[in-house]
This record gives sequence, C-alpha cells and structure tokens, in this order.
Amino acid sequence: MSQLILRDLVKRYGTTQVLHSINLTVEQGEFVVLVGPSGCGKSTTLRMIAGLEEISGGTIEIGGRVVNNLEPKDRNIAMVFQNYAIYPHMTVRRNIGFGLKTAKLSKAEKNARIDEVAAILGMTEYLERKPAQLSGGQRQRVAIGRAMVRDPAVFLFDEPLSNLDAQLRTQMRLEIKKLHTRVGRMMIFVTHDQVEAMTLADRIVIMKDGHIQQIGTPAQVYHEPANTFVAQFIGAPQMNLLKAEGTGTGVRLWNGVEIAVPGIQIAPGRPVSFGIRPEDLKSDASAVLSGTVTVAEPLGAETLVYVDVDGVEVTATAPGRTPPRAGDRIGLGLSGDNAHLFDSASGQSLRTARA
Repeated sequence: MSQLILRDLVKRYGTTQVLHSINLTVEQGEFVVLVGPSGCGKSTTLRMIAGLEEISGGTIEIGGRVVNNLEPKDRNIAMVFQNYAIYPHMTVRRNIGFGLKTAKLSKAEKNARIDEVAAILGMTEYLERKPAQLSGGQRQRVAIGRAMVRDPAVFLFDEPLSNLDAQLRTQMRLEIKKLHTRVGRMMIFVTHDQVEAMTLADRIVIMKDGHIQQIGTPAQVYHEPANTFVAQFIGAPQMNLLKAEGTGTGVRLWNGVEIAVPGIQIAPGRPVSFGIRPEDLKSDASAVLSGTVTVAEPLGAETLVYVDVDGVEVTATAPGRTPPRAGDRIGLGLSGDNAHLFDSASGQSLRTARA
C-alpha cells in the first residue's frame, strides 16, 4: 500500500521560515484537502511534494521512498495547476497525450490510453479541438486528463477551480469527486475555499501562518474545532464567538445571561469564548437572549439575520417564509449542548478541559 508521509517539513526563504514542522500521512486512495487563507503555506507544501520547491528541512516519502532529492518526473506524481497549463497550439488529444511523451508505449497503446481517459472525462467528441474552442470547464478537464493518462500514484491539485464561475465550480467539484471514486488514487487538493474543502475531502488539513491548525474529517473540523481560528474559518457564515466567563457548570455571557453547558466544568470567573454557530442560534420569541435585527439576508429555505444583542452583533437563522425584518425585536434560542468553549488567551478548545 502506497503512502505519502511528510515528516517535520520545513521551508525557509533566506531567514524567513514559511513552513513549520509539517507532519502529515496520507493513505492510498485518500482525498486530502489543504485549506487556509492566502499565505498560509498550503501551495508551498504542495509544490514541495511535487518537487517544484526545494525542501529546507524534513523529509517527503512516497510509497516507502524518500523523494527529497528526486526530480519531479521521478516521483510518480501528476499535478493540475490553477491556470490549466495546457498548450494552445495542440489539440485536446495531443495535450492529454503529452503526459505520455516519455512513456515506453507504442503509438497504438498511447492512443488507447488517451481514448480511455477522454471517455472517463466526457471529452471524446472534443479530442480534435484546440483549447480556444473549449469552455473553461472543458479546459480544466483536459488538464486533469493529462495528469490521469500517466496513471500516477499521487494526484496534486493546486486551486484548479479558482478561475471558474460559481456554477461551473460546483459542477467541476462533483466531477472531481466522481473521478476520485472511479480511479481510487491518492489526491491532495489545495484551496482557500472552505466549501470546496468540506465537499471534496475525506480529511481536511487546516493551515495558518505555516502551521497545521487541525487535521480531521469534514464533520470533525466543523463540529469539533480545535481552536477559534478553525471554528471561524470553517463554516459560512462564521461561528459566533461571544465573551463569557465560567460559572463552574456553564458560562455567564458578557450581558449577564447564564448558560448551562453539559459535560464541561469551567472555573468560576475564568474568561472564555463562547462559540455558537448561526444554525444553532434560532429566532425564538421565548428565548433568554433578545435583540434588534440590523440586517436580514433571505436564502430561500432560511434567512440569515444579524442581530444587535446588548451592543454585540450576532448571526442567527430564521424561517425562510416568514423572516423578521430589519428593526424587528426578536428572541434568540440557544442550547449549551451546541456550545463550543475556547480559552480566551490561547484560543484552544476547552471541550475536554477540566478547570
């Protein structure tokens, strides 16, 4: 079984360190997404795996072999870039087949392989066209086809959907997911879009400032965020983080309202951040929290409402058919069962802490 293992991976540019001891193991057939804001080091990590960036420290192992000093062509990987990187003067057939240029195959074998990949990607009828005659999504399929035709151990995707419009991005996400199911290869995908990360990944690696913040399944990073950065980066709209202090069996919010939080004890008076996702904070006339709606955003099935609660704006959800309007006074219902508690100083989750 082939694995990709990053051990204490470091990257420096001169005296500036941009990656700090990255450790990650990816199993054969797994789809892993690296996600984070611009400049967090995700693309640098991918380029180091591909051999396009030198390694300042640590090791990269693919299939039991350390590849630090191997050329990209010798690593048994294929990379799909953001800007497609396909040749405008070549037909789709020649572009896809370019990945086989150095392969020791007969012309008939190469054509058979190209035809097979084109059929998988739904590009058979476009094989004799040139890129200028294709849509953005079709060009991206050509780039993916050129990677697929080599049958690599690892597929690397560097923000391949960022140049597509919203509808096409959704379509291509689905196609990439189907492709992964069909070919069963290891895929590592870089994006800054947390929706792409959540919909595509078996596991998500969340990065910030060259450090890994959390590794987990989409459900884990959403429902069990390791810190306030993950809590607010994953999920749209963001989790509400409210000032609070411990009461022993729960918390007292900034406005004096006390909330019981099962399964955790926080020392009385200890400063904490009380996290609650908008879908867990619902308009409820009988709730203990109340405030004035400042903005309402209809989304069809539900409405997002931004509510001023004692000087603090929180985001909540309301019914889509009968939403409140700006200026309305509403109650907000919440339960400590859905609460996320974080240390005010470090931002780390306190879910397993005892104080």
